[in-house]
Amino acid sequence: MAGNIFAYELGDAVYLNITNKCTNNCIFCIRQTSKGFGNYNLWLDKEPNLDELLLAVGDVRQYREVVFCGYGEPLLRVDLVVETSRALKKQGAYIRIDTNGQADLIHGRNIASELAGLVDAVSISLNASDARQYVSICRPQMGEKAYLAVLEFAAQCKIYIPKVILSVVRWPGVDIEKCRKTAHNLGAEFKVRNFSGTFTYSGAFF
Repeated sequence: MAGNIFAYELGDAVYLNITNKCTNNCIFCIRQTSKGFGNYNLWLDKEPNLDELLLAVGDVRQYREVVFCGYGEPLLRVDLVVETSRALKKQGAYIRIDTNGQADLIHGRNIASELAGLVDAVSISLNASDARQYVSICRPQMGEKAYLAVLEFAAQCKIYIPKVILSVVRWPGVDIEKCRKTAHNLGAEFKVRNFSGTFTYSGAFF
């Protein structure tokens, strides 16, 4: 459907854009920049169903990995993530989810266990070294408890998912080494991402 990009390519991976909704409003979120995802307009008029998403992906064998990552939090639609992953795994896909890590808090249950055997890797946005800083930077709807929920979700993912990565955006005031220690204490890998966008409005910082 014109105006709705459900799947888009970056390098040798295909990314799935299944919602624009998110429980965070991060000050550095790429959707608040003028750059966005290259030439892709990922704002949706409607969210895809399973058939629409599989049609958008096409032959998954041409991609190194399938990544649930768009302009929103994919695990808000965990049922679609599970259904899509199950269908694509049958075709041999390697599945990764990029998430804010609040799924258990959002749904009130252990989401990592539902992803077992379907998801190969999960990248969780940590982005802060403590709960207070997390609220300041990520501006979660559920306040400081969201930060602890992220850590608990990461711990659960270590049980059920082969590869777990905690990531931070390099940002003023963020203690990268403290974040790295947090990730390693959880047994997760650690990744630092550099912000390179250009904000389109000053309100992004408030």
